[in-house]
Amino acid sequence: MTETAYPRDLRGYGRTPPNPHWPGDARVAVQFVVNYEEGGENCILHGDAASEAFLSDVLGAVPWPGQRHMNVESMYEYGARVGFWRLWRMFTERGLPATVFGVATALQRSPEQTAAMQEAGWEIACHGLKWIDYRSIPEDQEQSHLKEAIRIHTEVTGERPLGWYTGRSSVHTLNLVMQDGGFLYSSDSYADDLPYWVGGQNGAHLVIPYTLDANDMRFTNAQGFAHGEDFFQYLKDSFDQLYVEGEHAPKMMTVGLHCRLAGRPGRAAGLLRFLDHIQSHEQVWIPRRIDIARHWHEHHPPQR
Repeated sequence: MTETAYPRDLRGYGRTPPNPHWPGDARVAVQFVVNYEEGGENCILHGDAASEAFLSDVLGAVPWPGQRHMNVESMYEYGARVGFWRLWRMFTERGLPATVFGVATALQRSPEQTAAMQEAGWEIACHGLKWIDYRSIPEDQEQSHLKEAIRIHTEVTGERPLGWYTGRSSVHTLNLVMQDGGFLYSSDSYADDLPYWVGGQNGAHLVIPYTLDANDMRFTNAQGFAHGEDFFQYLKDSFDQLYVEGEHAPKMMTVGLHCRLAGRPGRAAGLLRFLDHIQSHEQVWIPRRIDIARHWHEHHPPQR
């Protein structure tokens, strides 16, 4: 394969990344994502072949073909019944915005939570039709799921999603999102500290990278967070480093949250300390992802 045909971008912005010129001359844009997957996870009740085995506190869980995993199901139920509301209160009491990565069928099964997201002014981006692994799913089926996800999302929320994140994506995901043509951004990337443009058939498309390191999913990994103080310290160190760099080269920081993980009290305590920490600093912008997207479209349009 020749260098010009290599499909990956290993250069990015190079040694001179652009100044994003965040509102208020912020050094760091800190963005919070609340993943809402409860009721959209793998489950034979949803027509899936096996139970969910990812991102729960049942360590070592494996899919059970043709069977329900009642322990895993109940942990997802905790996220909907308790964890969501704990996170919702934490953010709304402080007047802080967030973006929801909402699985369409999960939102459909949770009208009260969806209404609360809208009441708070949170952006609801689409997290797919069902929260499943797309790496081996045929492209035409993934496209069909994408279209159905948009339909359900629009029906449930009253407006089509402008942001997209599959999570367990395939090599086709980005192209399918760009082909749709209705998204201001997507987030199936972890490749930068700033948004960036990629080319597609319908023109340039904005990618706002997500995070798997400043993410509560590490509570379920062997090499991860053990308790709330671990979570707080890692988030604090990430923010502090970006804040120092941001004096001359402002950046973006994303924090990934899951209702059934950070929604647990011992973990939420660490998140609260982090909220206190960033709110004690000036020159910090706390937007939704759609706000970042609109800012980038306006101030950093794609180069011809």
